[in-house]
Amino acid sequence: MGKIRVKAVGDEELEQQQSADAKKRSDAKKDLRQAETETVDVVENVAEEKAVNAPKKAKKEKFLKEVVNKRSKSYTNMAALVDRTKLYSLSEAVKILPTLKRAKFDETVELHFTLTDGSMSGSVILPHGTGKEIRVAIADGADQKAIDELVKKIESGTVDFDVLIATPDAMPKLAKVARVLGPRGLMPNPKNGTVTPKPQEAAEKFAGGQMNYKSEAKSPLLHVAIGKVSFKENEILANAKAMIEALDKKKLKKVTLKSTMSPALHIDTLSI
Repeated sequence: MGKIRVKAVGDEELEQQQSADAKKRSDAKKDLRQAETETVDVVENVAEEKAVNAPKKAKKEKFLKEVVNKRSKSYTNMAALVDRTKLYSLSEAVKILPTLKRAKFDETVELHFTLTDGSMSGSVILPHGTGKEIRVAIADGADQKAIDELVKKIESGTVDFDVLIATPDAMPKLAKVARVLGPRGLMPNPKNGTVTPKPQEAAEKFAGGQMNYKSEAKSPLLHVAIGKVSFKENEILANAKAMIEALDKKKLKKVTLKSTMSPALHIDTLSI
């Protein structure tokens, strides 16, 4: 006969309890090992990131130092004419700006805005234009073949326009290249007047001086070109006022006026 194992009820319950306790201890050890492994991974990742970024940071600091040290004598002389502690009125800054011109080419006049928060976008018509020829492209749903050719052109990396205007029925096909046009601020949008059933009329407005603007995606900064140094003083002033009037002044923390190669003139926001 085979052996018969006899077990008391109390002994069976004790064995089950001991087995459960052993399992808990085993699970606890596994959790501890997992936590230790994850901690080591995090530390190693942080160390690796620092090791990778350290040279970049050092390289950036070296570059900035070299830029400062290599500034030309002409820039230094021009910078000496600007009081960096002073807030200029807009009209005063516009009057001074041409005297700071250094380049042989016709420098672009720029307004730079630091915003209090959030993003800012829209369109404005500059009364005297930007001094730059605006290349306008039209995607009209009535000509599907032309839209297909335009999409293929964009997909190949050729974007030879400054503004793209589309009719509403052309938007589904343009969606294919949204990833290309979006980051450049060229994707047609009803809010800025680039999606319209009358594309020719819109094209004439943009060619005549209408301009879209959009703040940076990751920073509360807005940069716009409002003309050329060769413009008359009253033309630059009129364009600057038109640009500023198009913005929400409550969101303007800091405003500077400069040309391509000149030092910046800080504008008194209370004067605008």
